[in-house]
Formats: sequence, structure tokens, C-alpha cells
Amino acid sequence: MTTDSTYVPVVIVGGGQAGLSVSWYLGRAGVEHIVVESDTPVHAWSDKRWDNFTLVTPNWHCRLPGYPYAGPDPDGFMTRDEVVEWLAGWLATFEPPLRTHTTVTRLRRGDDGGFELTLESASGPETLVCDQVVIATGGYPLPVVPPYAGSLDPAVVQVHSEEYFNPEQLPEGGVLVVGSGQSGAQIAEDLHLAGRRVHLAVGSAPRVARFYRGRDCMTWLSDMGLYDTPARQYPGGKAAQEKTNHYVTGRDGGRDVDLRRFAAEGMRLYGTLVDGTDTRLRFAATLTAALDRADAVYNSICADIDRHIEREGIDAPPPSRYEPVWEPETDPTALDLAAEGITSIVWAIGYRPDYRWIEASAFDGGGRPMQTRGVTEVAGLNFVGLPWMHTWGSGRFLGIDRDARHIADTVTESLGGSQLRLAVNR
Repeated sequence: MTTDSTYVPVVIVGGGQAGLSVSWYLGRAGVEHIVVESDTPVHAWSDKRWDNFTLVTPNWHCRLPGYPYAGPDPDGFMTRDEVVEWLAGWLATFEPPLRTHTTVTRLRRGDDGGFELTLESASGPETLVCDQVVIATGGYPLPVVPPYAGSLDPAVVQVHSEEYFNPEQLPEGGVLVVGSGQSGAQIAEDLHLAGRRVHLAVGSAPRVARFYRGRDCMTWLSDMGLYDTPARQYPGGKAAQEKTNHYVTGRDGGRDVDLRRFAAEGMRLYGTLVDGTDTRLRFAATLTAALDRADAVYNSICADIDRHIEREGIDAPPPSRYEPVWEPETDPTALDLAAEGITSIVWAIGYRPDYRWIEASAFDGGGRPMQTRGVTEVAGLNFVGLPWMHTWGSGRFLGIDRDARHIADTVTESLGGSQLRLAVNR
């Protein structure tokens, strides 16, 4: 044990909903622990979501330990501010041992086989040692911008999607949104509805119907067991797990995001952005194929629901298929920002992992944790809140409770106790 260090059996790094859910279970089991958070609890919901953000999953998906959604609209979609209020209500139900505004800058194996964590805060550096660590910092904390972003005209304002809040923050003129995953598609819609001239670089993200045959598609998929299927058994295997999430929106009660309709209304669509210099950008000729693939996934999911309805003998409205409302005449491959009056770019091309502060052989070549249900082969090193950690529901509100309980059980049993299962057996 390091001199002048503080010992605690378990340290949870990250005070978002996943880390705090593990804390909820450990607290009820009487396991001494601490949660270290670099900011304030669940701050990302208020600080890194745009003003018109809504959940894309129905409210009934929102389940945290001891706190399922109990509001008046289970099939609706909470706004950003409603999510923040709901989370505040949950936090008021318990008192986690939380250290805020404290950053873990280093995690390494201790001399006695446990772990040593170096902390930084306003009061200076500090060392914690522990037997078990739970990493709950999120799957991909670092926003991605392409390497050529610095070569573009400095007069063009560039923001990442986590920095976008509303159309008014951007200068007058056209806006290029790069990326058509959930954030990119919804931000493009937000700008489009505000009357901005929007250009959208479309990637490989698939899409899904919001409602189909009388119900929300995600409710159908839940009934079909898709959110509960273990990752190793999921159709399509690893390739399916690596795909970007389907774009759809919960805005205004929920609706499809149809990029073709946006184009018919004046939005300019392009394929994948390849590179750029000054004001000139180059795109791959992938737009037509990307739109066709997204629609094929949309119709395929609807067909899966059709088979489920038929198999279960469910009385539901008749089936349908999406038919394109717009087709590109060509696949554009170039764009001059100045000529088109584009004054800002919103990068919505995702995030990447950053576990450089963890000194342990628990990561693959891409820097992602090698884990099974959050448990690594490094004894005592665990993760929670990762996409696909156990199921498609992992990393979402729907799967957090189950994943957190499993990690809390694992940690407790590793410490030599069984009190967690006894205390919260349901």
C-alpha cells in the first residue's frame, strides 16, 4: 500500500447513471465504496444535449434501481429537461458516497495485488487504494473530429455535436452537418425546422420506423426479446454490434426521420465526407447506396415485426412498406463552402474510447475493454455502462439496472460476501 494513501474496498470511477446504479446496489448490500466523478452527477444530460433533445426510446424504457418511470406518458419521449428532472428525482432517493469535481488521472496495479488510483481535485493530488474498481466513465468519451478539420477555412465555425445546443448559436448562413447517426440526423432536423439551409453528409447509419402497426417499433422489438438477447447470441454477431444506432426521433411525440423527405423540402444531401482543404470538400459517391441501405433496414425491421405479429396471432393494423419520396439525380462528390454560403460545420461522427489512464492489459487493439458482462480478466477490474456490454439494452436506460446489479453482485462476491443477493433479491 502506498504511503499517505486512503483505502476503500471499492472505487467507482464515474458518477453517471451507470456508476451510481452500481453504488445503489452496493449501498444496500452494506459494501463500503466511493464514487469519483470529474464533474457533477449525470451532468452530461444537462451539459451535452441540445435544447430540443428528446429520448429516442419510449419513457417506459427508463428504469433505474428502485426507480422505474412512473410518469403520465410511458409511451412518450422525455425531453432533455424532463430527463434531468427524472434523474434528480432518483438521486433524491439515496445518498451515494460521491466525490465530485475529482478526476482519476491514473489507475494501476498496487504492490499488494489491489489497485492504486491517483486523484486530482482543487485540494490537490490524492491517492486511493482499493480491491475492486468499477469503470463507469462511458463507452466513448472523446469526441471525434477528422484530422483535416484544422485545414479548413478558419472563418467557418466548427462545433462537435456535444457542443451544439440550438441554431441561434451558429452564425447566419448555411450549416453542414457531418454524420447521420442519431445525433447528426436529429441535429440536421433541428436546423431544418428552424429554417436554416442545411447540408448533410450521410453516413452508413440505418433507420427504423417510429411507429408501425399501431405501436412504437421499440416496444415491438422489446416484446420480441431483441433488447434482452446476449451479445454473443445476437443476430449478425460482432458486425451488427459495430453498426451505428438507427436514426429516429422522439420529438413532438415521436416520428420517423426521413432524409429523403428533408431533401424534397430543400436539404442538400451528400455521401460520406472524405476530406477537405480551405473551403473545398470532397465526398465519396455513396449517397444513393446509403439511402437505399437505410430504407432496406427500415423495411426489414418492419418485416420482422410482421412475422412476430403473425406468429403470435396479434390483432394489429395491416402491414406496409416504405417507398422513397425522393431520389438523388446524382451522387455529389464536391462542395465549396464559400460558394454555398456555408458558415458552420457540426461534426456528428461519434466518439472514441480513452482509457490511457488505466495501466492494465484489459483492452483490444482499438482501445476497447475486453470484457464479459463488464468483467475483465484483470481480477478486480470491471466496467459498466458500455454499449453492448451484455445486450443491445446495455448502455441504455433499459439495461442499466440489470447490468449494474450484475457488476455489484460480482464485486460483492469477489470481496467474499453474499449480502447483496440477500439484500436485494427480487
